[in-house]
Amino acid sequence: MPTPIISQDPLYQMLRDDDIQGFNQARAQGRQCDLRGADLRGLDLRNIELRDTDLTDAYFRGSDLRGIDFRGCRMDGVSLADAKISGCYFPPDISAQEILLSVSHGIRIRHSH
Repeated sequence: MPTPIISQDPLYQMLRDDDIQGFNQARAQGRQCDLRGADLRGLDLRNIELRDTDLTDAYFRGSDLRGIDFRGCRMDGVSLADAKISGCYFPPDISAQEILLSVSHGIRIRHSH
């Protein structure tokens, strides 16, 4: 299993500092943020705009993801262990069982986009 990455990317650091609005504004202005393998555990990420983001191997253990739209995101290897996921949209080719197993048992999602 890959070790979660704590990046020095300014947009990633916004997420670590609970600045979801600043992250969304920067993304709307065209700035990119590499979240592949990112350590996002325990963060409140509600209202984040992640459409079409590559989240391969991202680690969301214990994060608040309620209401996030993950459609179009690449989610291969993502861990959702103990995350709050009510109201989320997931890519349609990831089964509900796969999501449930990730949340309850910490398995990595198998998703080829």
